[in-house]
Amino acid sequence: MPIKHATPPTTAIKHYKSLSYETLAASWLLNDGWDVFMPMIDHGQKTDIVISDGPYFYRIQIKSVETNDESIEVENKWGDVKIDYVIYFSRVGSWGYITRPFTQKRRKLNAPGHIRFHQHSKNFIKAFQVI
Repeated sequence: MPIKHATPPTTAIKHYKSLSYETLAASWLLNDGWDVFMPMIDHGQKTDIVISDGPYFYRIQIKSVETNDESIEVENKWGDVKIDYVIYFSRVGSWGYITRPFTQKRRKLNAPGHIRFHQHSKNFIKAFQVI
């Protein structure tokens, strides 16, 4: 069995965790039949993944929170950039939320209209179809 002999710097680990949630969401959406595209850089357009069903494309921002408190306030990190959905994953719980982008500076994660999902592909896709 391979053994990891080096520990990456904390900043790299944070980036790896974020990328793992982006890849997880992309995998679940691919499995559901969506075309999934991952921009090489997302800083300007705030888009982590783009999905398409053929004629339509949707821009998605993926975020993760280091809490089990579903009533925390999350910050609008995309400003007025045009994205279609924001997906939040809890890093310490087995849940997440899907929402349309909001214009306020902050909003409760479990606000009305935000769709909760259990971190499993079937639950995620069911929630994604509701939004």
